Amino acid sequence: MKLIYNISLLGLLILTGFSACRKGLLDPQPSDRVSENIFWNTENDALLATNALYTDLDSVNVFTWDALTDIAHTNQNFDTQAFIELGSYDISNAKIYNEWSGAYKGIRAANYFLENIDKVNTANTALINRFKGEAKVLRAYQYIKLAGFFGDVPLVTKTLSIAEAKLITRTPVGEIWDFVDKELSDASALLPATYGAADKGRITSGAAWALKSRADLWAGRYQLAVDAASKVTGYTLYTSYQNLFKYVAENNPEVILNKEFLKDTYRNGIFALLAPYSQKNSQSYYVPAKPLVDAYETAAGKSISDAASGFDPYHPYDNRDPRLRFSVFVDGDVLPSGTVFKPAPTSGSADAVGSTYIASTTGYNIKKYINTEDYANPANSGINIILLRYAEVLLTKAEAKIELNQLDAEVYTAINTVRNSRADVKLPSIPAGLSQDQLRQIVRHERTVELAFEGLHLFDIRRWKTAETVMTGPVYGITYPDASNKLVTVQVVSFNRVFNKSRDYLWPVPQKETDQNSNLKQNPNW
Repeated sequence: MKLIYNISLLGLLILTGFSACRKGLLDPQPSDRVSENIFWNTENDALLATNALYTDLDSVNVFTWDALTDIAHTNQNFDTQAFIELGSYDISNAKIYNEWSGAYKGIRAANYFLENIDKVNTANTALINRFKGEAKVLRAYQYIKLAGFFGDVPLVTKTLSIAEAKLITRTPVGEIWDFVDKELSDASALLPATYGAADKGRITSGAAWALKSRADLWAGRYQLAVDAASKVTGYTLYTSYQNLFKYVAENNPEVILNKEFLKDTYRNGIFALLAPYSQKNSQSYYVPAKPLVDAYETAAGKSISDAASGFDPYHPYDNRDPRLRFSVFVDGDVLPSGTVFKPAPTSGSADAVGSTYIASTTGYNIKKYINTEDYANPANSGINIILLRYAEVLLTKAEAKIELNQLDAEVYTAINTVRNSRADVKLPSIPAGLSQDQLRQIVRHERTVELAFEGLHLFDIRRWKTAETVMTGPVYGITYPDASNKLVTVQVVSFNRVFNKSRDYLWPVPQKETDQNSNLKQNPNW
């Protein structure tokens, strides 16, 4: 059973900052919120308040992050996000402000919750502690993201008045990581390892440890990342990568944290956002780019640039890593409508590059989460969005051990499990005896192709310090034979990425924030 988050009266209560005045119970009450006088009394109040916190988790916006990397592209050049790709954005950019404000909205809700939960009249302390654990993890989740985007950010652990908010300063990012470490360690002791069917989707102790391993990897605290990843138990890779992002696999044993949705009740529009234009005028808003497609190995485990790989540029999608066709719509794929995807500019199809400004400008479309069940009503998808899964934990553990130069069997087992343990992904195991640098490149490759379009690659190329190399120059797409059978590679028109390595590894503090609070010092070179 899906966990459906209550976003009615309680949602309004949290989103408005609980602004109801304290009045006598006989005084008229506003109809759009719940008064503090009559809330925080019962276990059900506590449950509803906890459920509302989950609404601040990320969902379809994770795709926007990958579209700011080498593996994808914001399809419409005039979108405010595209300015970040172009390097022509500034501190007033709406995308950056929305990520900042959205994260702090979630933090404020969690702070308020933790300040009030003990008011609930119950002897069931285990239940209340569990709710506290969920809130702590959800708050830490937001801080992990903020640190990855901005570096130093204000560490706020209580609700603030407007006057107090105008005086806060940025906390050094090391202290943010310290807070996250403690928060998640504390939360893990309050949370169960599993839930019953009625509570599927709630945060477990494993989710706390998995998030801690992510945070420690991003912070460069490699031994802590290994230790945390080792405590993530009870999860396993789902048997089918092809079905991993389909309805049939929701809440499968690989999923550690996701944002839950339900058609008609609490829906998302992921199909309309990402599917090819021919699918009821879907938007192709974020599209894959050539570097990602080229990164998938052949079925024999060789790079397509290897002369011995057998790669045929006239049949570029044959005999490739199966994850390519499971993640990306490529020429010849059958679409949810039953028609065939034909993106070449010469194809004459609705999806042909250049046929409309909405069709994919690279000739590729994202396939993850695009389900036939949503074709009838593309804006009414109920598919859950996975935010953390066990494959990431395995690769985190492998990468952290590689950086520690602990090149033992655990490293090989973790990587090979991701490469060949699924029934539909059977790539050859990596050979033994590789050097630290060889293994480093392999695990980075595996993260890129395994976790594509799951919102992690932007943070990866920042911490690897590769963005300055991969985020420059034109954006390329499909290679196709023209009328004379000559191979031509699509290039996105009038688009040239720029990355300033002295500035762009961190986003700026949004102007709306610095205008209100001069204590928020700006990141370098902004």
